[in-house]
Amino acid sequence: MKKTGFIYDESYFWHDNGSGALHLASGGYVQSHTYGEDPETKRRFKNLMDICGLTPQLESIAPQRASREDIELFHLPSYIDKVQELSAANGGDAGQIAIVGRGSYEIALLSAGGAMTAVDSVMDGDVQNVYALTRPPGHHAEAQEGMGFCLFNNVAIAAKHAKRKYNLERILVLDWDVHHGNGTEQAFYEDDNTLFISLHQDRLFPAERGFVEHTGEGKGEGYNVNIPLPAGTGNAGYMNAFEKIVRPIVDQFKPELIIVSAGQDPNFFDPLARMMVTSDGFRRFANFMKDLADKHCDGRLVLCHEGGYSAAYVPFCSLAIVEALSGIKTDVEDPFMEGFGVPVETLFPHEEEAVQAVIHQQSKYWNFD
Repeated sequence: MKKTGFIYDESYFWHDNGSGALHLASGGYVQSHTYGEDPETKRRFKNLMDICGLTPQLESIAPQRASREDIELFHLPSYIDKVQELSAANGGDAGQIAIVGRGSYEIALLSAGGAMTAVDSVMDGDVQNVYALTRPPGHHAEAQEGMGFCLFNNVAIAAKHAKRKYNLERILVLDWDVHHGNGTEQAFYEDDNTLFISLHQDRLFPAERGFVEHTGEGKGEGYNVNIPLPAGTGNAGYMNAFEKIVRPIVDQFKPELIIVSAGQDPNFFDPLARMMVTSDGFRRFANFMKDLADKHCDGRLVLCHEGGYSAAYVPFCSLAIVEALSGIKTDVEDPFMEGFGVPVETLFPHEEEAVQAVIHQQSKYWNFD
C-alpha cells in the first residue's frame, strides 16, 4: 500500500513576519506579543508528529523550489519583482497584511514549490496522498498583490502546474480555511477546468468577498462555489455543508485531482475566527475528502497548510488530519476535548438556512436531487 507523503522544510519556519500582535504590527499602543501567522503553529505540529512517532511512518518528501516561470503561472511579474526587492532589502508589506521579511522571497519560492512537489508526488504515483506543511501560506495572495499573511498563492500555482504538466481537464480546489480564499477564487474565476469551493466564516476576511452570488464568470460561471457559514458553526454545521453541497457537486464534476487549502483556523480556540470545529471535526473533513478522492481520482489528494493561529491547538487538529490521510492512529488523544462543553455536534437552524441559500444559488448549475 502506498504511503501518505509529508512535505516540509526547516526554512518554512524561518519566514519572519517581524514583531506584532494578532494581525497588527507592533507600535503605538500595540505592544509586541505573538504575531498571528507565527511559525510556532506549524513547528509544534511537526514536533507533535515526531514525538508521537507518526513522522517516520510517512513518506518524507523534500520540496523543490519553484522557478520564476512557475510563479508567473499566476502572479504578475511586477508583483514578483516587488516581493523579491523587499526580501533583498529590509522587508516590508507586499499588500494588506502580507509581510515580507529578509529572505522571504526564497522561502516563498520553496513554499510554492512544496505544493507543486506534492502534486508531482501523487500524479507520478510515488505516494497515495500528501500533506504539505507549507509556509508562508498562499490562498489570499492575488495575481497583483499579497494579502492576509500570503505572498505567493501556493495552491493556485500547484493547480496550474498540474494542468500544464499533466494535461488535466478537471481539478478540484477546496478551501476549508476559515477565511475566504479570495486569491484562489481570482485565479480560477473564469475557468471551467478548475472547480473552486470555499467554506468560510461569513464576512470575516476579506469582508467583501466570498458571497453566495459569486459563482464565476464567462466559461467559469458555476464553477465557483462559496459556502459562507455563520459564526459559531461547529462540526455538525460543517459536515452538513460537506454532505449537502460539496458531495453532489463533486460527484457531478468528477475531478482528476483534488487539492485542499487546509487552514485549521475554524478551530474552537482560534484567535482570528469564531468557529467551533474540534480536532475530530478536522479528522472528518480529511476522511470526507479522502473518500471523494478514492471515488473519483484514484485517491490523488494533496493538502497544503494555510491558516490556523492557536499554537496550542492547531497541532492536534493537523495531526488528526494526517492520521486520517494515512490511516494510522497514534496514541495521541485531544487533551482539550473535555474543555469544550458546547454543542459542536448540533446543527442549528440558521446554519441549515445558510446551506440552503447556497443550494438555491448553485441549483442553476448543479443537481441537488
